[in-house]
Amino acid sequence: MEKKIEADFENTFKNSLVDNEVKLKKELLNKFIKKGFPSKKLESWKFSDLNQIINSNIEKLSFYNNSKTTKIDESVYLKNIEHNKMVFVNGRCEEISLEYEDKNKFKIQEEKKIENKNIEDNALIDLNNAFTIKNYKITIENNYNIKKPLIIYHVTNSELYSTNLNVQVNFLLGENSSLKVIDIYKDKSQKNFININYHFNLKKNSLLKNFKLDNSDNDNIKYSYNNIDQDTNSVSETFILSSGSKFLKNEINCNLNGKYSSSFVNGIFSLNESKHHEIKTKINHLVENTKSYQLIKSVLNDSSKAAYQGKIFVGQDAQKTDGYQLSKAILLNENSEFNAKPELEIYADDVKCSHGSASGSLNENSIFYLRSRGLNYKEAKHLLIKGFLLDVIEKITDQEIKNLIKTKMRLT
Repeated sequence: MEKKIEADFENTFKNSLVDNEVKLKKELLNKFIKKGFPSKKLESWKFSDLNQIINSNIEKLSFYNNSKTTKIDESVYLKNIEHNKMVFVNGRCEEISLEYEDKNKFKIQEEKKIENKNIEDNALIDLNNAFTIKNYKITIENNYNIKKPLIIYHVTNSELYSTNLNVQVNFLLGENSSLKVIDIYKDKSQKNFININYHFNLKKNSLLKNFKLDNSDNDNIKYSYNNIDQDTNSVSETFILSSGSKFLKNEINCNLNGKYSSSFVNGIFSLNESKHHEIKTKINHLVENTKSYQLIKSVLNDSSKAAYQGKIFVGQDAQKTDGYQLSKAILLNENSEFNAKPELEIYADDVKCSHGSASGSLNENSIFYLRSRGLNYKEAKHLLIKGFLLDVIEKITDQEIKNLIKTKMRLT
């Protein structure tokens, strides 16, 4: 792989970087080459061997994206919700539209500065930093609350095959500001590896709501990483719908750096066939009086697999921490599989933290009761699953987006 990736690197950046940029990107590339794609040898990938998954599903992965710019298929846009747009097609930003906003207070700009933001020593972040051609910075100025959500469309078309795409966006939310971001995947390509990195910086009293929706069937392999740094009294809400791709791992690393900051992570796996998805979270409580809440629910059919690794870290200065974490799974087939690894790492003594995990099949007594009330087996099963998942969706605090997700999951 080493010669192939080095040749693809040269083709990607031929005559487009100055010497210091080339040097930094090559350093990042060499770090990735040394580590390679993560495998089960790493504790954080014990349930999802990405190296094996890529080798089994993608033949001769190319790191050089030679797809041509094409006209955006506007059928991918959501019609029933007014929104701002940022559209990536085959990994390239092709459209930015902020028609509902004050453009002096809500800005999307190409970032020229190259930084190594890999604080987790993560090979996939090294790969992203090395190959990202353009990264973007989204700034919400102090005291500005966006009027409509920003939808970031990640679109691939049929000309793309067996290619690695890298996207990086950095967000700065000023004091007393708010932002709603919806990530929507629209895939017409097959058998690619898509690597998306977001870095959020939340200043005092700011509010972030991020909704990640992957629910269209495709054979792509995806990795999505969010790093969130939070200042005093800031709030982040993350919702994940993990359903469509062949493989998808969402990873959330949240640093509660300011007093009274809080983080909420809610997620749903809804998988069938041989899909394999994972959510990994790490919430770092670093000062006193911080709060986190995590709820992940799974419905797994056929030979699908899901995994949840969730960690609550409480530093020694983080007294009065309130941390909650729970995962539950319904297995609809004896061949489906759910793995969980809940963790607490606590160095303070005045905290309230809990974690748990449970999995099993649908309750036959509940099905029998519903059938005795006139429902057939299929209707009873659907009603129980709907009630199970709505518990997570009802945690969404934005009614318009809550309704959108219910519609996408046919839970209305």
